[in-house]
Amino acid sequence: MVRLKDIAEHVGVSVTTVSRVIKNDPTRNVDADIKKRVWSAVKELGYTPNEHARRLVNSASSTIKRTHRIAWLASPRLADENPYFSKIFMGISETFAKAGYTLELISMSDLQDEAVFHRLIREKEVEGILLIDRVEEGLLQEMKKLVPVVGVDFNYSDHSISTVDYDREGAAYKAIEHLASRGHSKIGFIGGEIDGEMRFEKRFRGYKMAMAEFGFDLHEPFVIDSGWCMNKAYVKTKELLAKPENERPTAILCAGDLLAIAAMRSARENGLDIPRDIAFVGIDNNEMAQYVVPQLTTISIPQYEMGVVAAKTLLNQIADEQTMDLKTLLPSTLLIREST
Repeated sequence: MVRLKDIAEHVGVSVTTVSRVIKNDPTRNVDADIKKRVWSAVKELGYTPNEHARRLVNSASSTIKRTHRIAWLASPRLADENPYFSKIFMGISETFAKAGYTLELISMSDLQDEAVFHRLIREKEVEGILLIDRVEEGLLQEMKKLVPVVGVDFNYSDHSISTVDYDREGAAYKAIEHLASRGHSKIGFIGGEIDGEMRFEKRFRGYKMAMAEFGFDLHEPFVIDSGWCMNKAYVKTKELLAKPENERPTAILCAGDLLAIAAMRSARENGLDIPRDIAFVGIDNNEMAQYVVPQLTTISIPQYEMGVVAAKTLLNQIADEQTMDLKTLLPSTLLIREST
């Protein structure tokens, strides 16, 4: 078992100094370089500071007092201010509450603070972590070694952890299938880049796949990179729809409802009738979609259910000490409204 003395000898400082760093003692200043070396030694030597954590590491069969706390990694106020994530968070929080667990909201700055990371993860003050915000791969793997980790939404779909998301390619496919049934073949797309390229965005992949499967030509000028910005979607769509009829699409799939709402305004300002001259389909089922004029046809995403499934996946991993990475994709639903 690694002790404070071992870390002190490894770094070349006193045990008292190591203790101050690990406890994040605000009453005494410790040189930043020494702090960095102490934390490096903690990770390198695998120091586990308290008896509770030692039992967790060394004896899976022993009876351990649970903390019943879960860390939720997300940007500050994300659960309150973003309608999409607020529904996910509701599913998560209600599921954990029923199981007797509490949620602790943490941010990337918390994880980058070695003292906070040490207290929460290495000392196992939380029993698991749910991720929304993206985490650097090295840090992600370090967390995974210490506690169960589940990713929610697209950021972790290609990583070696359990993830819960909706079928983004399938959602886009449903939208194109619906537009095709309405007689459209000149279909545009509004979305944004992922990791610097549109081709990595799964809704765009679903759009391309469906266009090819239905035998429709994909016209590059009909594909708009909005940067996930409503104003850019509005401006670029207005430019596209100002072109002659034979140079513009008859329908547009938007990767989000808010992008669709912005694009619909540009269509009206160009004197086009929705859906006679151009049709729109969004993805999300944002609350605003049913109140715009005309009402927006959309692909409804099961955000609340994503939260429930993510929470249950993490609870199962905590209870069963499961190591297999599960990839869960939830289905979506087409809601036909006036915009098509």
